Formats: sequence, C-alpha cells, structure tokens
Amino acid sequence: MSENPSTTPGGPQPESIRFFGTTWVDRSDGYGLRRAGVAAGSLVAAAAACFIMRFAYQGLEIANVGGFVNVLFILVFSVCSALAFARTWDGFRRRPADPGREEALRSLKAIGFIGSLIAYFFRSLIEAPGEKLRREEYATAVSQYEKRRGNRTGNPAARKKRK
Repeated sequence: MSENPSTTPGGPQPESIRFFGTTWVDRSDGYGLRRAGVAAGSLVAAAAACFIMRFAYQGLEIANVGGFVNVLFILVFSVCSALAFARTWDGFRRRPADPGREEALRSLKAIGFIGSLIAYFFRSLIEAPGEKLRREEYATAVSQYEKRRGNRTGNPAARKKRK
C-alpha cells in the first residue's frame, strides 16, 4: 500500500506520548483534562499499590517469618521504589545513554513500581510525562528540516544541464 504524497504531511512528525497521543504539540483535545486524569489515576494506583503492599506485609507478620524477613521486605521495596522513581524521572528529561542497561533494570523498576507511579504523578502535574524531552527533539527536528528545505532551490532533476 503506497501513501499518497499529497495527503502525507511533509517534515518531521511529533512522537506520540502514552495517554496523550500527539495532542501535547498544541495542547488541544482535552489536554488539561487528560493531564488531570493521568495525575489522579497514577496517584490512585500508587495508593492502591501501597494498600496491597500493606496486606503483603501483614501476611508476613501472620506467617511469623521473623523480623529479618520483615525488615528485608521493607528495605527491598523502599530501595527499589526510590531507584525506580529516579530512573523514571530521569527518563522524562533525557533518553537513556545505554538502552541495554535500562532494559536490564526493568525488573528493578517492576519491583519499585510505586516509585514509578509517584514520578508519573508529579511529572503530570507539570506537563505530560516526557513532553519537554519530546518537545525539544521535535523543535530541533523541525528547525533542521526547515534549514534543509531552505537550502534547496527547487527540483534538481528539472534543472537544465550546463554546457
């Protein structure tokens, strides 16, 4: 299936953001409501996750596994949540230098999912999560495209050959 060049817009296209699509470019189509919904949803999800974690801790207490396991449970989830928060927050500001390392830390972020949810909440209070990074990349791509387009002086194939 070939695309019709007259209906395909020229130049770079903005990258889509989860829950926002490309509405972050001009902040249209309920952008503010979506941001409020994402903020509320991530906060509710984080609170629900904390509630579930409390049940898990109570289960350990009922099982009487001992103080060491209880402390280890709290320590592991606290450290993983802190690291997941930092990694998620950093991911909103810049692309990872080593994508392989980020892939290796996926399990850590899964364990510390509460930290990721909280980072998502705080970032959605400011902007769509990742919007600043994508806006900078999009503006750079548009300026480079305009610069390249400005240097061209028409269709090179249509030029007359010099003798």
